[in-house]
Amino acid sequence: MNELSRRRFIQTTALGAGVVAPMPLFGMSGRSAAGETRLPREVWIAAFCQHKMPNPDPDAMVELILSEMDRIAYYRPDMVCLPETFLYSNMGQDRPPMPEEASRMKDEVIPRFAEAAVKHKCYLICPVYTNSDGHYYNSAVLIDRQGNTLGEYHKIHPTEGEISGGIAPGTLDPPVFQTDFGIIGVQICFDINWQDGWEALRKKGAEIIFWPSAFGGGQQVNTKAWMNKCCTVSSTKYGVSKICDVDGSEVATTGHWSEHWAIGSLNLEKVSLHTWPYVRRFPEIEKKYGRNIRIRNHHEEEWSIIESLSPEIRVADIMKEFDLLTHEQHIASAESVQLAHRPK
Repeated sequence: MNELSRRRFIQTTALGAGVVAPMPLFGMSGRSAAGETRLPREVWIAAFCQHKMPNPDPDAMVELILSEMDRIAYYRPDMVCLPETFLYSNMGQDRPPMPEEASRMKDEVIPRFAEAAVKHKCYLICPVYTNSDGHYYNSAVLIDRQGNTLGEYHKIHPTEGEISGGIAPGTLDPPVFQTDFGIIGVQICFDINWQDGWEALRKKGAEIIFWPSAFGGGQQVNTKAWMNKCCTVSSTKYGVSKICDVDGSEVATTGHWSEHWAIGSLNLEKVSLHTWPYVRRFPEIEKKYGRNIRIRNHHEEEWSIIESLSPEIRVADIMKEFDLLTHEQHIASAESVQLAHRPK
């Protein structure tokens, strides 16, 4: 399927805040067989980890990461995510003054990674310091496949140390970004301790939330996935980088045998539902669509996932045909009724 037809499929497919999840056909390693058919909303993610990576200076780190991107080029990732302020990881020297660094990143660092995005035909999340209207931010710059800057996310919740060092908190209204595979959002490191940014991104339709960070986050990354019914991807300076399904299960991680890259595929043609009462329609759906769909029930939590495994089947059509609501729609409907009947 060519890129144009893929984009047209996406435009008629997305269910907004209800659709996201990994494509399990390729297994934990994220490797696909030669000639494997690719689903229209399948996206390949490469999340980086700088654990124990030597860094004599920021310029050397740029070269190391660019060479690492070349090394995994055969995966042809759609998105590469780098860690929070990755230029300074594992350095034994002090950072240059903030104004000097923010200016250099705009003039020198971002253009280098824009070239890499064009070379590898991928999107790239490049977390650096930025300067806007006289304020300095801990940011994530999103670069598209053509090397253009789509926008920036500014860390909403910087640490006290960052603020004393000149970093300003970003707006409480984080942006989402439209890519050719779906809608994404970003949170950064300390943001994981708050729910406001994650919820705001989901309400705006984010299907994948990327989390560049200094630390691994552990089960917090998995928890953010199932709490928000949204795929999460971490990229870290140390610890583990990972790609998580909407139920918090790990699609790919870094570790002893894969130190610097977590690489896996996600199928965004998927929706989360509150199991009851919609489970009553599941036998009909399975009978009609057979192997072309997959329904997974989380029995104790009582929520379910319906996924299309065919380029001919849209989850939005299944939802409409069988009168189903997404998990978010179901909860919103319940809250509306509760509000109407709650004693004044």
